[in-house]
Amino acid sequence: MKIFDETSLRKLEQLTLVADRVRVGVMKGERRSRKRGTSIEFADYRNYTQGDDLRRLDWNVFARLERPFIKLLEEEEDLGVHLLVDSSLSMDWPDEDAELNKLNYAVRLAGALAHIGLAAGDQVTVTLLRSTGNERWGPYRGRHNTLRLLQFLENGRASGITDLNIALRNYALQSRRPGLLFVLSDLFSPGGYREGLNALQSRGYEVGLLHVLSPDENDPPVGGDVKLVDIETGADAEITLDTSTLDMYRERFQEWQAEISAYCQNRGVHYIPITTDYPWDRLVMQTLRAKGLVS
Repeated sequence: MKIFDETSLRKLEQLTLVADRVRVGVMKGERRSRKRGTSIEFADYRNYTQGDDLRRLDWNVFARLERPFIKLLEEEEDLGVHLLVDSSLSMDWPDEDAELNKLNYAVRLAGALAHIGLAAGDQVTVTLLRSTGNERWGPYRGRHNTLRLLQFLENGRASGITDLNIALRNYALQSRRPGLLFVLSDLFSPGGYREGLNALQSRGYEVGLLHVLSPDENDPPVGGDVKLVDIETGADAEITLDTSTLDMYRERFQEWQAEISAYCQNRGVHYIPITTDYPWDRLVMQTLRAKGLVS
């Protein structure tokens, strides 16, 4: 799957990711500035990350400590960007339509947000969450890393069942650099998601929850006698889908999303429900802008 063409990449490079509530000490100020190191006044150090400009390496510190550090200037605001993509088997749906496939959509969206961060000089990490072991790319800076990012994402495959609470809690504990973090998932996790989101926020992350669903999960097109099979566990059930049953499904589905939205609003999590027939570029350039996550 080719994720982007050159025209899309150039459009994304005009955007900037915005974090308002990252914990003090991780990032200066209430909002990020487009200015990067225009002041000559020294502010702080941070660890060197692949892709940094070697001209800003403090060679005196390197000579003393034998560790590379980059000098931050007064107006520079250094944002960590984290993209966590649920790669469980439930995301590999529908399997017959690549354009509406949830994992393909989530991968494209993660790639878009990651490229925005790389082009802006942010420190970007992308992780595919799965029960058999996470796959991680980064942290890297600089748009020259985009090709490797896209190769990493294009090779992503769905497998197993992802327990979001465990996966998110482990990420919160293991990651050294809190920042702006996006979770891309259908939220079909046996243990739920709340404990995991709480763990991320307690470590200082500003969290955006991109709830990715296919159109037929939102509004099933089927009816009559059907056999439902859980794509992750293989469990099945035979049911009759008549008008009243479908109406009940839609009602409960809406209640489920309303419950997620209310929880996120109370916790200060950015909640964005998505169906995969919604154009990804419109989501980035309009919806996320309206949410204040992109400028």
